[in-house]
Amino acid sequence: MTSYFNEMYQGDSVRAPYARLQNWMNSMPAELRQMKQAEAEALFRRIGITFAVYGEGGDPDRLIPFDMFPRVFSGAEWAKLERGIKQRARALNAFLVDVYGRGEIVRAGRIPGRLVYLNEAYEKAVAGFVPPKGVYSHIVGIDLVRTGPDEFFVLEDNCRTPSGVSYMLENREIMMRMFPDLFRENRIEPVDNYPEILRRTLASVAPTKCDREPTVVILTPGHYNSAYYEHSFLADLMGVELVEGQDLFVEGEFVFMRTTEGPRRVDVIYRRLDDAYIDPLCFRPDSMLGVPGLMDVYRSGGVSICSAPGAGVADDKAVYTYVPEMIRFYLGEEPILNNVPTWQCGKADDLKYVLSHLNELVVKEVHGSGGYGMLVGPKATADQVEMFRARITANPNNYIAQPTLALSTTPTFVAEGIAPRHVDLRPYCLVGERIELVPGGLTRVALTEGSLVVNSSQGGGVKDTWVLAE
Repeated sequence: MTSYFNEMYQGDSVRAPYARLQNWMNSMPAELRQMKQAEAEALFRRIGITFAVYGEGGDPDRLIPFDMFPRVFSGAEWAKLERGIKQRARALNAFLVDVYGRGEIVRAGRIPGRLVYLNEAYEKAVAGFVPPKGVYSHIVGIDLVRTGPDEFFVLEDNCRTPSGVSYMLENREIMMRMFPDLFRENRIEPVDNYPEILRRTLASVAPTKCDREPTVVILTPGHYNSAYYEHSFLADLMGVELVEGQDLFVEGEFVFMRTTEGPRRVDVIYRRLDDAYIDPLCFRPDSMLGVPGLMDVYRSGGVSICSAPGAGVADDKAVYTYVPEMIRFYLGEEPILNNVPTWQCGKADDLKYVLSHLNELVVKEVHGSGGYGMLVGPKATADQVEMFRARITANPNNYIAQPTLALSTTPTFVAEGIAPRHVDLRPYCLVGERIELVPGGLTRVALTEGSLVVNSSQGGGVKDTWVLAE
């Protein structure tokens, strides 16, 4: 039987970061816990924090389950994570500038050219263009898992439009409302300045033609998008306009926003839609969500798009395997955070190993996300394993495989009381003139006993993430 690292307990003793939570946990009778859980759900529902899942019937505005038991990191644990996350964000951005420029890492034979230049996320439309401050990925969501006291692994990088930050902020808000005494007893680093840092980051990458205080907007696909709540939430907290493609237009060298007082020039667009839909004159001609002519203005220095079109080539799951090499190549440093060992099915030897060990491995689509298109071998049925075997054999380049990690657990409130459940972590690293991240992130929790799949789209929940001030 696999043993898992429990973040609260070491044997029979409580680990230091959780020391002040034991009394709180033991002094909460079941009735109070149920009452508080109902209160939290009512708050989420009232605020409107919902998550739509595409292709599902039922409630399109369902709540993501919220677990009241916080996850806690010591200041020292966080300091290591912060260094590793910032290192990774620097290397990923250096890689993007390079592969849209001279491609030195490919020339040096450190990454296969086909993984970059034949990648569906590689956008030829921005080849040769260097965005302001040399930043392609402005919001980097790095998914981390823990397997021991000092063992952290990067599961994947999200360089395009990582979502979930609204849950990080609202989880904290609701915990502070419901358990103010906990916050008086523990010195917990704040996360509520994230919108302010995000706005500062976006303003710091204003385009060369911006000669005044930059006007920042958030571009959303609209209210049918599963993360629309987050788009409007961030726009509200940053004090910027939330716009759809039809609210913007191009005239001459600039982009303008339609307002009741007439057109207003826009300098920085924080876009929350995929590359393919940004500009129908450059990408998908049938897109009704984008702004015709936007890419011409972008390339001529009239507007900044965050994150930059083409950033997705850095978070491909096959390219992920080369991020440690990027860190060595661009920064001349050893990686602080390790990758999960990964087999690329496009390589003959790796493919052979994967096909003969499918029931032991986690298999993922190279461009998959949200827990879709994924096989968790030890939990899969024989039919599911054989279905994936056929898929991988038909298109090996489309898959990678990883060992089933012994993800750490944290105490979680469940129907029968308190029980360990598996968790991961997504911190949000902001890259502009400076690289910054708030101390915390989104902890996702697999609420089903034994499950290792934490994604909200697969029934996972969320919890507040504390970093203790040293």
